[in-house]
Amino acid sequence: MTIATTDKAAPAVAGMPTLGEATRVWARIGLLSFGGPAGQIALMHKELVEERRWIGEQRFLHALNYCMLLPGPEAQQLAIYIGWLMHRTLGGLIAGLLFILPGALVMLGLSSLYVLYRQVPLIDGLFFGVKAAVLAVVIEAGMRISRRALKNRAMVGIAIAAFIAIYLVRLPFPLIIAVAGLIGWLGHRWRPDSFGGNGHGKTGGPDMMGLVDLMFERGEMAHVRPSRGRAFRTLAIWLPLWLGPVGVLWLLTGVDSVWTQIGSFFSAMAVVTFGGAYAVLAYVAQAAVETYGWLAAGEMVDGLGLAETTPGPLILVLQFTGFLAGFRAPGSLPPILAGGMGALLTLWVTFAPCFLWIFLGAPYVEALRGNRGLSAALSAITAAVVGVIANLALWFGLHVLFREIRRVELLGLAPDLPVLASLDWRAAVLAVAAMIAMLRFKVGMIPTLAACAAAGLLLSRLPA
Repeated sequence: MTIATTDKAAPAVAGMPTLGEATRVWARIGLLSFGGPAGQIALMHKELVEERRWIGEQRFLHALNYCMLLPGPEAQQLAIYIGWLMHRTLGGLIAGLLFILPGALVMLGLSSLYVLYRQVPLIDGLFFGVKAAVLAVVIEAGMRISRRALKNRAMVGIAIAAFIAIYLVRLPFPLIIAVAGLIGWLGHRWRPDSFGGNGHGKTGGPDMMGLVDLMFERGEMAHVRPSRGRAFRTLAIWLPLWLGPVGVLWLLTGVDSVWTQIGSFFSAMAVVTFGGAYAVLAYVAQAAVETYGWLAAGEMVDGLGLAETTPGPLILVLQFTGFLAGFRAPGSLPPILAGGMGALLTLWVTFAPCFLWIFLGAPYVEALRGNRGLSAALSAITAAVVGVIANLALWFGLHVLFREIRRVELLGLAPDLPVLASLDWRAAVLAVAAMIAMLRFKVGMIPTLAACAAAGLLLSRLPA
């Protein structure tokens, strides 16, 4: 088996997967990547680190920490990064595309069902059951991520502080990440035993290394070395690929057309969507409802619920928004076709930048991997993200289990609290059953989702 390390064919490396073998694994990950970023990252860790040992634990975490700093879906960017490490640019393209295509196709179908059959009890019951199961998936995945990232009291403290900052104080996600990184960098100088980067430098021995790490040791990863020429080529290719369609649509349809609005708005979102779908949801909903009139109030939450039931990144909720924008302003096109075009354009301008961020920045991140100060900062960021994920799990849990949520403002704090009388006992039963199945009996994610969907059909007929 071979792996490409230069533009020419590389010598065989014992145990390394071929591009075809890797493609099959990326397809499997794309089809099974439910549960939001926590579940998706946990799935990649299980497939690539624990079972196949294609990449070592520390290099996986180092790549994850970099992806956490980027706007856009960190799980998809992590897939691109690892695919690029293993099989150069083509490997990154395959990994990134297969990560989003299954979910994008499902989301396109669900968006069509939403506008055509949204009041059908069968569809509503299925979604009811799946949403309760996804809550269990998110909690289980968050627990796995925390066990890897929270290695000591300092990291636990950062995670707790991040949770308080985003849930109670409502500080913006980029500020929390910046402060965590600064704490890690300064903490390494003050207490290197607590802020040592969790080993993001060299790994502790062969048993902790993956096949990619062994190739690094043998000097067989020439394509990851940073160069100014490669950086300029990457910009020259990916910036036009990303923004070129937006410019063409502006010239052909005018500045006020729905297509120009979709392209320009979601291109801007691709640059500022730190923290994933939940972090950007409020801003997108406000602009889509009040500024552009693409959808009605509350429909964004419906879209997020649909995104929760699909594989792939939760930011696919933006695809739902683009679909409705095109569907409701079709011009001379059939509404369903216009909706599909809006969804496709949204996908393009949302995910094309992810490839740019990785292909441009990953070589420099690999070159800095031995920098202990940077590693400590990135480890602190990962710990903070655990707290943010806990907040996301809480947000989702509140909206799954309770029909009414109120924001309480007290002493400068503004937590969302449930109205206890609005508890939906059906959702609670399904969520508890799903958590017992996954956490106690280790039932797989797909069987749990299927069982809860079937149970949701039955329970949704009962009064809440």
